[in-house]
Amino acid sequence: MEAANQTEASQFLLLGLYEDPDLQPILFGVFLSMYLVTVLGNLLIILASISDPRLHTPMYFFLSNLSLVDICFTTTTIPRMLVSIQTQSQAISYAGCLTQVYFFIVFVGLDNFLLTVMAYDRYVAICHPLHYMVIMNPRVCGYLLLACWQVIIWVALWHILLVARLTFCVGTEIPHFFCELAQVLKVACSDILINNVCLLLSAIVLIIVPLGGILYSYSKIILSLMCVSSRKGKSKAFSTCGSHLSVVSLFYGTTLGVCLSSAATNMSEKSFVASVMYTVVTPMLNPFIYSLRNREVKGALGRLLSRAVTCQ
Repeated sequence: MEAANQTEASQFLLLGLYEDPDLQPILFGVFLSMYLVTVLGNLLIILASISDPRLHTPMYFFLSNLSLVDICFTTTTIPRMLVSIQTQSQAISYAGCLTQVYFFIVFVGLDNFLLTVMAYDRYVAICHPLHYMVIMNPRVCGYLLLACWQVIIWVALWHILLVARLTFCVGTEIPHFFCELAQVLKVACSDILINNVCLLLSAIVLIIVPLGGILYSYSKIILSLMCVSSRKGKSKAFSTCGSHLSVVSLFYGTTLGVCLSSAATNMSEKSFVASVMYTVVTPMLNPFIYSLRNREVKGALGRLLSRAVTCQ
């Protein structure tokens, strides 16, 4: 009977954006604009980091990877949502939903890990400046990035295998605008105790541990700066951390909002706003935060755009 149910549930219905048909054209334009800004902004950060030799440092290596992940992160959800709005179709296939869940976990986890690695990079740069290039050499940076990818790929695969064993009733409705793991588990027709336990464990691995690493790094940075007597030295150190702290605050603030809203039984207006902030607004704002608060990035972007204009 379980196998039959799972076979019958060949698709799900996403209900997150279909309550008011009159808003569909406005939503389509808003989300399309935000997606294009996100892709363009993060792509400019990547191109600036690659093209400018002054940005060939560990900090900007990880920043360019964060921008790439943010592009992939939004691409996991927004294009599919735009197609659904345009076609007025709420349906998403079973395989398509699981694929979306998998890549969403991958890129959210990579965001967490990269922000943690970037905090560690700032810790080494400020607390051990004389050994910075020795500690954060290209090989170490490559290993750190590879470790992030390996951990999150296996965590995401673990969740997908657990979801694949569940059964779903015919006409299952997901009260969200994309297939988010917690919402998918809520509509399952079989026992999800093991899934919930694993979801809690992965939350510790993907959220608590990275956040703890960020807090530890910045506690060491603050203690180190307390020993610096020069106001100019403190200002320079804080300026290098300001952009990263802004992104961390935005990312974990919206993450907390999503976690609290996911605890609710139904998808409320507040939880919808939290999810939009988390999946769309945060990746869109990251390039602006780094470009507006960082002179090196602004300079690199200016030189990149001037070369583009010259070539035309």
